[in-house]
Amino acid sequence: MQPPHGATGPHVAALDIGGTKIAGALVDSEGRLLARALRPTPASEDGETVLRAVTEVLAELGAAPQWEGTVAVGIGSAGPVDAAHGTVSPVNVPGWREFPLVARVSEACGGLPVVLTGDGVAMTAAEHWQGAARGYDNALCMVVSTGVGGGLVLGGALLPGPTGNAGHIGHISVDLDGDPCPCGSRGCVERIASGPNIARRALDQGWQPSAGAAPTAAAVAESARAGDPIALASFDRAAQALAAAIAATATLVEIHVAVVGGGVANAGPILFDPLREHLTRYATLSFAAGVDVVPAKLGTDAGLVGAAAAAAQALHIEGFTLRPLTPAP
Repeated sequence: MQPPHGATGPHVAALDIGGTKIAGALVDSEGRLLARALRPTPASEDGETVLRAVTEVLAELGAAPQWEGTVAVGIGSAGPVDAAHGTVSPVNVPGWREFPLVARVSEACGGLPVVLTGDGVAMTAAEHWQGAARGYDNALCMVVSTGVGGGLVLGGALLPGPTGNAGHIGHISVDLDGDPCPCGSRGCVERIASGPNIARRALDQGWQPSAGAAPTAAAVAESARAGDPIALASFDRAAQALAAAIAATATLVEIHVAVVGGGVANAGPILFDPLREHLTRYATLSFAAGVDVVPAKLGTDAGLVGAAAAAAQALHIEGFTLRPLTPAP
């Protein structure tokens, strides 16, 4: 796909849609963000109100001078998504159920082609192109934040799956008789390891945040660093759930690295140390053991960079070189 006449692109307009925020950016062929826009997600409102926030982000990007070179739109959305039909039904955005997001975004952007993937798949595309999974042919990448998502790279290529949800690890059950999950199942990774559930579990056990602090996973991590046993136990439980899911994935498809990003990953060793320890107990078969567990490199920009990368791969946009160039360490 060639950029339009007179464009300085090609650029892809990227959207990263989650339960907390709707971020947008114009992304060039080297993964640089040329312009940004951000709105809070009105997650408790009706579907059209949520869409209005999306179109406001697109309008702000459209006012940037770099918009001239934009040839497509990539969307990474909280899931589940249905890329085959262009619809989204995010668990944390009840106003969107089978919402025709692709058609509505294309309409708002004057008919530009739109590629939809799950947010975990988008993050995976970003980390494989520019981040911690660069150079690995077989990888699992996870977003651990308000929810838990993921994506897979197998045989050196992003594997979005027919509907854009492949690798949606947050809704694998790791506690068969565990708490009900909003998705309808029980004991899902997300119900145990997401930020709100880390905080909920700690509060249920009697933990209290510092005076004036909100009861968030970040506050639990702060208490854990100070040695609070309830806070440490809540993170340990989250780490156990993540380790079980990583081990299951390694057993199923033989990954070599698991990249963990999202806000909860900012806890650092409070999360990663028990995660790696639990993984040694779950991933015991020779071909599943030894998976590297590493933090994501691209931070909060991963969803945007990845949404652009996934669109560029799907549409074969000229100028985007998405294959990693460096060998695995």
